[in-house]
Amino acid sequence: MHEIYIRRTFELAQRGFSGASPNPLVGCCIVCNGKIIGEGWHRQYGEAHAEVNAIADVAPENHHLLSQSTLYVSLEPCCYHGNTPPCTDLILKHRIPNVVMSSTDPNPRISGAGAAQLRKHGVTVTTGILADEGAWLNRRFFTYIQKKRPYVILKYAQSVDGFMGKKDEQIWISGQVAKRLTHKWRSEEDAILVGTNTARIDNPQLNTRLWKGKSPMRVVPDRVGGLPHDLHIFDGGVKTQIFIDEMTNLPDSSYHNVFFTKINFTEKVIPQILDNLFEQRIKSIIVEGGAALLNSFISENLWDEARIFTANHALKEGIRAPEIKGELVERKKIGKDVLTIFKYYIQ
Repeated sequence: MHEIYIRRTFELAQRGFSGASPNPLVGCCIVCNGKIIGEGWHRQYGEAHAEVNAIADVAPENHHLLSQSTLYVSLEPCCYHGNTPPCTDLILKHRIPNVVMSSTDPNPRISGAGAAQLRKHGVTVTTGILADEGAWLNRRFFTYIQKKRPYVILKYAQSVDGFMGKKDEQIWISGQVAKRLTHKWRSEEDAILVGTNTARIDNPQLNTRLWKGKSPMRVVPDRVGGLPHDLHIFDGGVKTQIFIDEMTNLPDSSYHNVFFTKINFTEKVIPQILDNLFEQRIKSIIVEGGAALLNSFISENLWDEARIFTANHALKEGIRAPEIKGELVERKKIGKDVLTIFKYYIQ
């Protein structure tokens, strides 16, 4: 029975994709006598947590049932004062006798302490229900906390014969359904990264114009600061960070919402970019090319998930698509294309 309600917390948690980051996705439901009497999720960073919203969702005439209920939550309740008060205090205030959770919070400030505090005050706490699914739901947050870097998603399209484009030429490979899905994915991540050549040749907007939701921060490495400033990435519509070499003069700083950061391009570039984004509390990034940039992430084992669209037509020549070796998560048809998703595994 626990699994049914924990799965409901997962469904609720996913509603927070557009606003919860850099906090984790958390859903909560309160059950009494086999009936959900309140549910909620963490909607917006800095605002009420899932447990608070679930308790607030309980109708006034049902408040007396809280002392007979079980609170189900996808992630361990917090137990310290941050932007909001501890959820453990609220649970104890309402004398909720049972708490069932999926994952233990990896944050050292909470990890196990929230459950311990509840148990100390007589609450029966059950942990580890669908723990693997709970960890997958919050894989961005877990990676951010445990690996001290954003969760990295590689995304690209390839022809059926394994090419992803032609040199100095813009080519659309995947179909419109795949394109719309890509915009949905962008709305779920904190940042989006493309290489210098992709920015120059394709002139992408890197936003979510085909999907309702926030656009991610745009990130582009440009060693010599030579990208033309009439490209979409300089339009000011979305916060954009350009990484240039530490020996390069800073370009005109008058561009609205565009920021330049110096790094050492004689050293490995990808780890420096990820370190900088981690410091900005960027929890996830989707990398959309080009081939050289994608292969850099692959060769340095700095990726977590790969989403690959394969079209049903051939290019016969051009730029070879990267080769991914990972654990297959899913393969399905998206419009006329085939989507394959892998997650990284230690070989």
